[in-house]
Amino acid sequence: MFTKRLRDGVRRGDITLSVRIWKTPRVKAGGRYPMEDGHIAIDSIEPIGFPDITPELARASGFLGVLDLLKVAQHV
Repeated sequence: MFTKRLRDGVRRGDITLSVRIWKTPRVKAGGRYPMEDGHIAIDSIEPIGFPDITPELARASGFLGVLDLLKVAQHV
């Protein structure tokens, strides 16, 4: 589930990627997952490492920066 502050951006299509920190994936490419009045469709999943989490990636996923993203994305 997306944090409340990101949901409007996701619905508008402004946020089209998400970073999650998981030991194992919780979603599958091609899957559809409920989100309030609709759903999220997962097009692809790409494993990345911490060095790949740049300020640009954080902002593209709806966060102010890397630290802001890390506070929310850690779903262990």
